[in-house]
Amino acid sequence: MTEAHGSAGPNGTPCWVSLMVHGLTTTQEFYGELFGWEFQPGPQQLGPYVRALLDGQEVAGIGQLPPDRHLPVAWTPYLASDDVDLTAETVRLCGGTVGVGPLDAGDAGRLAIGSDPSGAVFGVWQAGAHRGTGIAGVSGTPAWHELLTFETASVAKFYETVFGYDEEPVVSADFDYVTLRLADRPVAGIHGVGNSLPRDRGPHWMTYFQVADADAALDLLTTLGGHILKRPHDTPHGRVATVSDPEGARFSVVEAERL
Repeated sequence: MTEAHGSAGPNGTPCWVSLMVHGLTTTQEFYGELFGWEFQPGPQQLGPYVRALLDGQEVAGIGQLPPDRHLPVAWTPYLASDDVDLTAETVRLCGGTVGVGPLDAGDAGRLAIGSDPSGAVFGVWQAGAHRGTGIAGVSGTPAWHELLTFETASVAKFYETVFGYDEEPVVSADFDYVTLRLADRPVAGIHGVGNSLPRDRGPHWMTYFQVADADAALDLLTTLGGHILKRPHDTPHGRVATVSDPEGARFSVVEAERL
């Protein structure tokens, strides 16, 4: 059963996820086969851009990087804001940076792209006509967003101040994890992994996409030219694997436990 979303949600709600790539057509083919996405054109303010659809509902965005821009190819979560200009200013005041915007994406909304003090990149979205991801709870939809960083304490304070999250730390001597909550609902996580961070990436946000069968999804992913970075393993939240697409964008797939 699908769940439709009517709005971008309160400040700080993860409401969209977007990927900038070099090969837009080949990337559409990869994710179309993997997740069953279909595509339609989106705002072109930052170059060629398409929105992925499932059952006619918008799921994610994929854009074309300019040929001269050698940026990391990565999935970027967008966090909702009622006032993106104010949020961008707060990001700066709290030690983060704003690299793009704030700028209008036609009548769809207004956006900024920034990074937290550790360097992890995220987007901010002030909804207009585009309210964000319109479907959840089915294969091919974003299920969770998690920041992988050196340690949670300082960076969690940044996100709490900018977006008004409540923090729920895991009390453990050997597991550094904070769940970010809004209105008593978990919306994202921060995982401090110390020196286990990939040397070529540094702190970064990881998007988890729901799949019906993690092992079958990995078989298909490798056939399509993707790579398995961390083999599937069972967790309290379902069977999880970390992978990358043919251009190197990392994401995770999660086969949620059936209730």
